Amino acid sequence: MLPHELFRRLDESPDAEFYAVPRFVTHIDDATIAALTALYRERIPAGARVLDLMSSWVSHLPPDVPYASVAGLGMNAQELARNPRLTERVVQDLNVTPALPWADCVFDAVVNAVSVQYLTRPVEVFAEVRRVLRVGGLHLVAVSHRMFPTKAIAAWHALEPADRLRLVCRYVELAGDYDEPRVVDRSPRDADPLWVVLASRALALGFRERPAGYRSSR
Repeated sequence: MLPHELFRRLDESPDAEFYAVPRFVTHIDDATIAALTALYRERIPAGARVLDLMSSWVSHLPPDVPYASVAGLGMNAQELARNPRLTERVVQDLNVTPALPWADCVFDAVVNAVSVQYLTRPVEVFAEVRRVLRVGGLHLVAVSHRMFPTKAIAAWHALEPADRLRLVCRYVELAGDYDEPRVVDRSPRDADPLWVVLASRALALGFRERPAGYRSSR
């Protein structure tokens, strides 16, 4: 397992206090948002059941694509209420309660946009994501370089971008029963970088761990 020290934070006060005030801002610039929306358009088909994990007032999903449902789980009720794409809203601190409040095999895709750096129990959360995904369903974890520094885990401060991506891939491997994680680089020119870790729920149980690391493609 991963050392506990990786997940220490400068601010260990309850996350509910930090996120009590809504922040109606975006955390990546417009070109990077457009690149993420384009990737969602490519990878998540119309009619899909989507879970936006660690959601906010925007989900970056393409506005013209109809989905069967979009559930949002986040930390601030006011932010979630402002998100027009959500058909269901749940306020929950995954660092306190990593178990997701949905049955097995509910979603076709689970997205997490530039928030994975705040998870202190990521392997448990990734295992829960795999549980609520249908077999073959896709987990998409978008990573950039911005963060709330006091709430980001120690590993995020210490690691270079490539090693951060390897760490996220390691979460996938330790959670189990995913296919091999892969990374796509959709960083726009002269804008915030964008990498997305993609992992599908394995078609068969008993997925064996693969060596640490990742495969990068565009």
